[in-house]
Amino acid sequence: MKQAGNPLYRRHRFPSEVIAHTVWLYFRFPLSLRMIEDMFAMRGITVSHETVRRWAAKFGREFANKIRRRTPQLGDKWHLDEVAIMVNGKKHWLWRAVDRDGFVLDALVQSRRDKRAAERILRKLIRKQARAPRVLVTDKLGSYGAARKNMGMKFEHRQHKGLNNRAENSH
Repeated sequence: MKQAGNPLYRRHRFPSEVIAHTVWLYFRFPLSLRMIEDMFAMRGITVSHETVRRWAAKFGREFANKIRRRTPQLGDKWHLDEVAIMVNGKKHWLWRAVDRDGFVLDALVQSRRDKRAAERILRKLIRKQARAPRVLVTDKLGSYGAARKNMGMKFEHRQHKGLNNRAENSH
């Protein structure tokens, strides 16, 4: 007797394995809908980008939750750094935060490099990570220390030119 497939994928033209793999690809890697369509076309499976979008909307939450649960726990030691970039001929600052393993926590482009800008990136990071770091490693820019004091944060703050290579390398 033939065993019934997953009832979640009932009444779909494609097998559950194809649907599951498609949605997994979309949520796991930074691929566009058309890139996934092309990948399956190379394998002889004709799936439109619109179908991929519908599958992602219908089944995506489950896959996104599974992938998020499997990601390694981010480190409690954050490295922050900023670098000057030109946007439309104007100087801006790209602020980046990296954890102890080199995983990019967040990036933010701002026009200033002052206490308010440092506060903004710290607030965004803490809100996104849902916790403050144990140790914050930065370069010798005074804005970081002023922002930390102004926010009332009690984590350890290390300022040293050589300690911040992890963030420097991520640029």
